[in-house]
Amino acid sequence: MARSLTASRVRILLLVVLMAAGAGSAFAQSAGDDDAALDPAEPDFTVVNIPTTLRLPLHAGTFHLTHRFAGNLRQGSFGDQASNLFGLDQGAIIGFEYRYGVARHLEAAAYRSSFDRTIQLYGKYDAIHQAASNPVSVSGLVSVEGANNFRERFAPALGAVVSREIQDRVALYAVPIWVHNSAAAAGVDRDTFYVGLGGRVRIMSTTYLVGEFSPRAAGYAPGDVEYGFGIEKRVGGHVFQLTFANTFGTTFGQLARGGTPQSLYLGFNLTRKFF
Repeated sequence: MARSLTASRVRILLLVVLMAAGAGSAFAQSAGDDDAALDPAEPDFTVVNIPTTLRLPLHAGTFHLTHRFAGNLRQGSFGDQASNLFGLDQGAIIGFEYRYGVARHLEAAAYRSSFDRTIQLYGKYDAIHQAASNPVSVSGLVSVEGANNFRERFAPALGAVVSREIQDRVALYAVPIWVHNSAAAAGVDRDTFYVGLGGRVRIMSTTYLVGEFSPRAAGYAPGDVEYGFGIEKRVGGHVFQLTFANTFGTTFGQLARGGTPQSLYLGFNLTRKFF
């Protein structure tokens, strides 16, 4: 039977949304701050898997595609890897996301991954943007995901993203996230608190190196620490990223469960901005 969220958990999620909305009156940027302006140090809404503080203009949208090939690059010889085109012949875990700016500095997103047929619904409120008076940007996150097309094993999550840009070349991120019911697949009621740490470095005018890892600070922590790295190219409204990671996971709950030991998977992310 599909498992439903308790009323208390729903109230917690609603409370966080209301708190974020209230924070907006104190911290939202001035009307002259253009959310649609290109930020050369932060071209996308994720590093590899963890979120960033990039803002989405009001009533604008983005489409995001994730692809993780199933071939483990840490198994077999180079010849074995070349024979199956470095994992491309072994299937893939694919995800699709649409993100929409429902209010100024407030984004809503729906994401579906073929990994456990997981659907994630989440919101991000970009409360503080780095400026002369603010040394960092801060965004609040609220999410709920469910496996089997949102029918079971629900996992709500709360978190934040704190970023610091150095000129227009470097962006650094700290992403603390709490996930409830992170061990549902094992039939155990547990929580996980982890902190995603990542960065992006612009090495050419539109080319970047990206990297992240997400150590678990408390709670359920199977597998290895999630990590990912890659190279990224920005072309107009498109951002393409060639990635390497030790997990198929892309949702907050999947990242809480860590990476697969002795594994490395080739993949890519593709984002199209409609603004």
